[in-house]
Amino acid sequence: MSRAIVVMPAYNAESTLEYTLSELPEGSVDEVILVDDCSSDGTVALARRLGLTVVEHDENLGYGGNQKSCYRLALERGADVVVMLHPDLQYDAKVVPVMIDLLLNDHCDVLLGNRIRSRHEALEGGMPVYKYLANRALTMVENVWLGQNLGEFHSGLRAYTREVLETLPWELNSDDFVFDTQFLVQAVQFGFRMGDVPVPVRYMKEASSINFMRSCTYGTLTLWTLLERTLHQTHLMQSPRYTPKA
Repeated sequence: MSRAIVVMPAYNAESTLEYTLSELPEGSVDEVILVDDCSSDGTVALARRLGLTVVEHDENLGYGGNQKSCYRLALERGADVVVMLHPDLQYDAKVVPVMIDLLLNDHCDVLLGNRIRSRHEALEGGMPVYKYLANRALTMVENVWLGQNLGEFHSGLRAYTREVLETLPWELNSDDFVFDTQFLVQAVQFGFRMGDVPVPVRYMKEASSINFMRSCTYGTLTLWTLLERTLHQTHLMQSPRYTPKA
């Protein structure tokens, strides 16, 4: 029997956690794991009241560092499919069963939620103009550079098979936001099949989001990640990030 686990990298998500979970169809997953990255609000207490498996970091490890804890625990608990769902209500949890079915039926190895079906919908959903433009530009570059056809490379709603998590050396990735890009580039490097499913755009004050300066840093590191993989392929530089786990 296949086992599906949702992981939630959490930071100050008390105001949105319960509503996010209410959108997750009952019985669609076997377990929900929340990893708290030193929240200053009541996220941990609420998660425990809601019956989630809760892990607390002793210190703030960052967005990428939080994901590493999520994936380690999900693999230890026997997950065949792992879905990362932010607890900040930015992504609609009703699509989670669809993503799980697509992976279990061997249609893809990696799935992302695609928030950008049209410019109008993205902006009406509250996505800042500069983020929309940056998302479109980077996604276009990444698709061309990596030979993919994803609607969006920068979604925080993601689902992976166990094989993906056991193959990619994601432990070597950044503890910051560029972890997500590094993970996808690794998936391409190792030949995993990627796809996406449509999800509505939700930008609100409760949803976590990086500011303009950190967005610029993220964009620069995204481009460096693409170049790093190319340098590795052409043997001009060897990176352990593109060597499969033993």
